[in-house]
Amino acid sequence: MKTYRQMADLLTSAGHDALAVYDERLVGERDEHILSVCQEEQRVLITLDLDFSDVRTYPPPKYHGLIVLRLHRQD
Repeated sequence: MKTYRQMADLLTSAGHDALAVYDERLVGERDEHILSVCQEEQRVLITLDLDFSDVRTYPPPKYHGLIVLRLHRQD
């Protein structure tokens, strides 16, 4: 949880309207539900979840933005 909150805080301090999945009470929800909330709120989803990198399942023009981060270390 700490990492997600830190990322949201970093984006907020840079002037963006950012929330973590914990803020939205979406922890453990299905990918489709998380994306539907992002769409309703016109938000970009930033995630480590590779499922969202499949452009056939999640075509970019359909969403406000999907950013899948691949970090050297994810611990």
